[in-house]
Amino acid sequence: MKKSIIKVLALILCAAMIFAFAACGGKDDTSATDSSTEETTVSSADATKDSSDEATTASSVEKTSANGASDGKTLKIGVIQYVSHPSLDNCYTGIETALKESGLKYELDRQIGSDAAADSDCKTYAESMVAKKYDMIFAIATPAATVAYAATEGTDIPVIFCAVSDPVAAKIVDSMENPGSLCTGTSDVLNLDAQVDLIQSMQPDVKSIGILYTTSEANSISQLNTLKEVCKKRNIEVKATGIQNDSDIPAAAAALASEVDCINNFTDNKVVNNLSVVLNAANEAGIPVYGSEVEQVKNGCLAAVSIDYVELGKVTGNMGIEVLNGADASTMAVQTISKADPVVNSEVLASLNIEMPKAYTEAETVVTNK
Repeated sequence: MKKSIIKVLALILCAAMIFAFAACGGKDDTSATDSSTEETTVSSADATKDSSDEATTASSVEKTSANGASDGKTLKIGVIQYVSHPSLDNCYTGIETALKESGLKYELDRQIGSDAAADSDCKTYAESMVAKKYDMIFAIATPAATVAYAATEGTDIPVIFCAVSDPVAAKIVDSMENPGSLCTGTSDVLNLDAQVDLIQSMQPDVKSIGILYTTSEANSISQLNTLKEVCKKRNIEVKATGIQNDSDIPAAAAALASEVDCINNFTDNKVVNNLSVVLNAANEAGIPVYGSEVEQVKNGCLAAVSIDYVELGKVTGNMGIEVLNGADASTMAVQTISKADPVVNSEVLASLNIEMPKAYTEAETVVTNK
């Protein structure tokens, strides 16, 4: 009986040991399974991270593409040109040249304001380009830039302006160094000290300079104030006549020409667009008209200290390309061209019986466009 009991106990103990080994074996399998699950989880986390990175990259590409990265997307680029006259046409030529050399794939939509309704035309063009979600708008001349700036407010469409003499006064940038919004570009600020040097060399006895300007064009008002400061130091009187519309120019030009020794043009768009009217009035009075760039001299002005508007356009275009490739327009400083060269119309010089001043014998000479 005692031996039977011992056998039973031995069998029970043996079974318990077998169960324990089985349990240990089960724990090892479970541990292996858990390890495998953990590894899968880690891999899944890596995959999620990779997926997130890919999404971030895709988002960056999309954002860059929206700002014009050359990732195969055809960019929609608008150009709003206030009116068509040689200076502004040259700006467009420069912008177009820069874009052609950029390697970007784009569609270029150029819109030009009509002489009589340029302000309202440009506003319509800007609003249309915003509605169509263009990738960028180039705006040539101050009035075009101001409406493009207003139309793009609250959007991510950058505006790159060209030939805006005083963008701060026009209230489209906070400062020349820090624009503050997606609006920057180039300024065609004039060297008025050099211009008055030229006028005094041509007319040593000049006592008064006439200015015709558009009262609503901020850059003209800014340039007028600068010219007054320059001329005050030289005891030259500046007589200014403001106009609002093209129809005001004939009478205003005739009256002004009768009161001054010469007329000086800024980059005022309405005045430049009606240059022939101003020249006719000056010719009747027997006085010269000084321009602000070479195209005006080719069209009949006596002389100018001229910047290169094609080059200004190229600088503008290249700034736009930088923004399309990811640069921040809001921190991109407004650029200017400092180099300005004298140019003289030899035919006008002869017709006014003025000798070429010795200081300008090396100046570029042109003749009047026929």
